[in-house]
Amino acid sequence: MDSNLIGILLLAFGGADSPEAIEPFMKNLMGGRVPPPPLVDKIKGRYALIGGKSPLPEITAKQAQKLQELLNSEGGNFAAGVGMRYWHPYISEGLEQLLNKGVTTVIGVSLAPFYSEVSSGAYHAELERAAAAVEGKIINIRMTESLYNNPLYIDALAEKVKEGLAKFQNPADIPVIFSAHSIPVSYIENGDPYAEQFKFTAARVAESLGLKNWYAAYQSKGGGGGQWLEPTVETVMDEIKSKGHIGVLVASIGFVSDHIETLYDVDIAQKSYAAEIGLKFSRAGSLNNSDLFIKALASAVKEKL
Repeated sequence: MDSNLIGILLLAFGGADSPEAIEPFMKNLMGGRVPPPPLVDKIKGRYALIGGKSPLPEITAKQAQKLQELLNSEGGNFAAGVGMRYWHPYISEGLEQLLNKGVTTVIGVSLAPFYSEVSSGAYHAELERAAAAVEGKIINIRMTESLYNNPLYIDALAEKVKEGLAKFQNPADIPVIFSAHSIPVSYIENGDPYAEQFKFTAARVAESLGLKNWYAAYQSKGGGGGQWLEPTVETVMDEIKSKGHIGVLVASIGFVSDHIETLYDVDIAQKSYAAEIGLKFSRAGSLNNSDLFIKALASAVKEKL
């Protein structure tokens, strides 16, 4: 074992990696409660439309591999792994895999670009809990900063938006809707910088591309009660249509990898809504394994050395 090896753990939400995983994954999301059969059938139907499983676990594993290769090609000594909040490999499992390689310092990298207690905050807390549960070993945990203002992350997003606009006949005339996952307003009222960071990133990407006609909206609202962040993407599409536009590009910048919230909520549900109201629709590609995005992750890691 190499005592100088530094661990990197990419921290993500998780996703059902097979049709059989859908129900237990949903149970994890619901805090251990058994999901009602009609809801399970509904979600299984959505997964069936995107290939039966989430690609997020495979994409995240590839991101870790590419990040490790990049940092080590620059003279580093890193081992990168994956820890998921709601499915395998869980954060504790990802940490264990790194510890088995001999690391004593682990840099946690939240793949949620905008900070919220329900994403990055929960990932960090779970990582600290898992580290504290390891007997006989002191593990140094460091967390990278949120990616929302990382220049390479902004560049990576801009690259995808530019590619998305190029699909239209008159790109300069196409409005862009930047989207992020809606969360309860109560988190914002309690100090979460989530909405502020999302709007900052959207403005920076728009500025870098010289966009004149862009909007920030929310998608994939959960089932909980109370007020959630708005406006919705659909509401903004209505506004765009009312102004006489013929097309729209959605850039789901709140997600760095494809999963059900991009492949179903955007590519199927939002696209269908756009067709209903007579808008040509396209989505900017997710970052996934973009070289610029991997460089952004590397820069965030290096800031913690």
